[in-house]
This record gives sequence, structure tokens and C-alpha cells, in this order.
Amino acid sequence: MLFNSLTYALFLPLVFFVYWFLLNRNLKAQNFFLLIVSYIFYGWWDWRFVFLLAFSTALDYFSGIFIHESKTHRRKKIWLIISVGINLGFLGFFKYYNFFIDSFADLLRTLGFQPHFETLNIILPVGISFYTFHGLSYVIDIYYGKIKPTYNWVNYTLFVCFFPLLVAGPIERATHLLPQVERPRTFKYSQAMLGIKQIVWGLFKKIVVADNCAIIANEIFNNSADQSSGNLIMGAIFFSFQIYGDFSGYSDIALGSARLLGIELLKNFNFPYLSRSIAEFWRRWHISLNTWFRDYLYIPLGGSQGGNWMRIRNTFAIFLVSGFWHGANWTFIIWGGLNALYMMPSMLFKTNRKNLNVVAENSIFPNVKEIIQMFTTFLLAAFAWIFFRAESVGHAISYIKGIFINNRFEITQTDPLILIVLLMTIEWFSRKNEVPLEKSQPLYIASFYFILCILILFLKPSGQNIEFIYFQF
Repeated sequence: MLFNSLTYALFLPLVFFVYWFLLNRNLKAQNFFLLIVSYIFYGWWDWRFVFLLAFSTALDYFSGIFIHESKTHRRKKIWLIISVGINLGFLGFFKYYNFFIDSFADLLRTLGFQPHFETLNIILPVGISFYTFHGLSYVIDIYYGKIKPTYNWVNYTLFVCFFPLLVAGPIERATHLLPQVERPRTFKYSQAMLGIKQIVWGLFKKIVVADNCAIIANEIFNNSADQSSGNLIMGAIFFSFQIYGDFSGYSDIALGSARLLGIELLKNFNFPYLSRSIAEFWRRWHISLNTWFRDYLYIPLGGSQGGNWMRIRNTFAIFLVSGFWHGANWTFIIWGGLNALYMMPSMLFKTNRKNLNVVAENSIFPNVKEIIQMFTTFLLAAFAWIFFRAESVGHAISYIKGIFINNRFEITQTDPLILIVLLMTIEWFSRKNEVPLEKSQPLYIASFYFILCILILFLKPSGQNIEFIYFQF
């Protein structure tokens, strides 16, 4: 079920009505109801993968209990290895089987062999990377004694399968979400109104900005050999805002939907294109994934301890793994490696913890230095996004070559620019708030979100709903 579909527009109010008006003050009934509708939400795409989701959930539920109740460290470790191994095994099979087969075959061909390996027509289950990481963090935290397992099957399953976050995050932690699942929730008007505003803002970013950028970006990337340098540059810019509007829009709708049900999810985006450095950009982009890799990969590898070599090695590790997490293609790995390279100056000069505050915190407009910093950071990110979007490494290289060696500089594809300017203007003046006009006068708020609704209705690209990019991860 897509957040930007008519089906979801009917689904969410129905869930809201039953949840608050029919099941209010009955926590067990509310949680069981949310669990059922979460499975319906997930099964709407392909009901067959509901069984995989249920198995993964059961595996981590029982593994957590067995780890906690084991009397010896060896037995705890065995159950951890079983849980992590099976989870990563499923993830590897569905997401990376063909990638490894093809890469191994290519390696053998370079050595003079002619292998004939069969690939499989594997359908990637939506959200498998996200709910796998939910479960992994749970059992790992139990293993290290950070949390105790829950013995309530419904509560744990809801923690993993809660429909707003199920298919594309944010990647929640048991320490944050489980206590909310386990305690009674009361309806709060202010929380619900904030949720509605966040949903509308997310739909605007997805439908108006991302989907309109997608039309032009797809046209340019799919026909890059015939494009001028100017159009290729615009294609990279449009994709940068497509993926931002698409994924941050999804995250806003997820957080807003959860707030309507009295649950607060982790914030996943914090105005990343207003960053003054790559280090700041990665503190603000896909926050839940980046903090997951920090806690479960970077720190266990030694973190920043042990000097520059340790910091460089561990930084490359998390970015390369992050790239591979996104998809079974060398383009994603190169994208991760590029961002690791971008991080090197700040790691070597120990400036990666600068810019922790809001840009131009005490002024309306940024100064010249901040403008240059934000512009440079965006250019670096947009250049890396070319590899993320390209179909292959060869496609990305030819695209970049076209930018620098093509002598035709005319720009013919500019339609979404006004939408990008509008988005960034709103984000700039909202950079200290949760949503635009969060603390303004009621009349201004109502007018603003009414205008957003009008724009969503009239600027929606014709044809079918465009799926969210992160559904493929």
C-alpha cells in the first residue's frame, strides 16, 4: 500500500476511527488491532511475503528470550549467531544472490574461464532491509545487556511491523518504540494536528516536488548520451531533489501517521541540503540508518579510538556497507566510497563535529561563508547521487564524461526548478521547526496547508502513482 495512494487515504482515517473511538482505553485491543492492520498494509503489496515477515519476527522474538535466559555466555552467543546469521542469510539471498553470482562469473571471465551460472528471478520483499535491521538491533541490544526482552508477542511484533515504518523506516530501536507500545496512549489534539500537518507536508514533498523532478530526471538519465552538458547537470540536480523529496516525504508521512495514533517515531531527516559540510549532511540525512551503523558497526570496530588510521578504516567500512545496504549494484558501493572520501578532510583535521547548530541560527539569512559551504556540500552530494541513480558504473562514468566533455551547454529541462526553489525557501524559514509554520498564527497555518493541498491536487503528475524510491531497498 502506497502512502500517496487513494487506498491509504481511506485506510488511515478508518484505522484512526477504530483505534480511538472504538478501542480507546483498551491497550491490548489497540495493539492487536494495529498489528492486524499492519499485516494488511504490508500484504496489500504481495501477501506471500507476509509469511517471511512473520518468520523473521518470530526468529528475533524467541532469540531475544533465549539469549536473555541462557546461563552461559557461550549459549548467549550461539543464539545471537543463529539470529544474525539467519536474518542476514535471508537478506543476502533475496537482495544479493544474483549480484554475487554475476560478480563471481565476471571475475572468472577475466581469468579466462567461461562460466554458465544460473541467476534466479527473485522478487525483493518490500522493506526487508528495514525490518531486518529492526530485529537485529533488538537481539544485539539484549545480548549486550542494554535491554531485556519483552515476553508479549503482540507488543514485540507490533514494534517490528508497525505499518507507518514497516517498508521504509525510520529504523526504530526497542529502547525508543517498545515502551510506547507497552504503555497506554491517550489522544492529544496537538499531537494529532502536528501529525496531519506533517502528512500534508510529506505529500507535498513527494507528489509535487519529487514526482515532478522524477519525470525530468528519468528522461535525462535514460537518454543521457543525447543530452547537453547543461541538461546533464540539471538531471543530477533534479534527481538530488527527487530522492530527497521522495524519501524525506515518506518519512514525514510515516511520522505524521504514527502521531495520529499517539506514537512518536525517530526523526529521519533534518534539512540535509542546508548542511555546511558533508559530515553535517550525514548527521541530517537518513538519521536512523546512520546512527544504526554508528552503534552496531562503527563503534564495535573501534570508532574513533586508535588514531587517524582507525577512524579512516572505520569510516570507509560504514559508508561502503551503507552503500551495499542500499542495493546489489557496484554503483551503490562507489556512491558509499565517494562519501567516505568526502569525509576524509574532516576526519583528518578533526572538524567532523563542527556545525552542530542550525545554520544562521541567529539571523534571517546566511552569510557568504555559509552560502559557499552549503553550495559546495550540495554539489558534492549531487555528484555522488549520479552513481546512486545510474543503471551501472559504465552509465555513471559516461554521464559524468558528458558533463565535462560535451560542448553543448544549453539547458532545455527546467520545469521543476520553481518547485525546488519553493521547497528550499519553505525549508529555510522552517529550519528550526518540526514542520513549516509550526508556531505561527492559526489563520496563517490553515491558509498555508490549504494551499499545499491545492498544489498537491493540481500539480500531481498525470498517470499512476509513482512508487517511493526506497521501496526497492
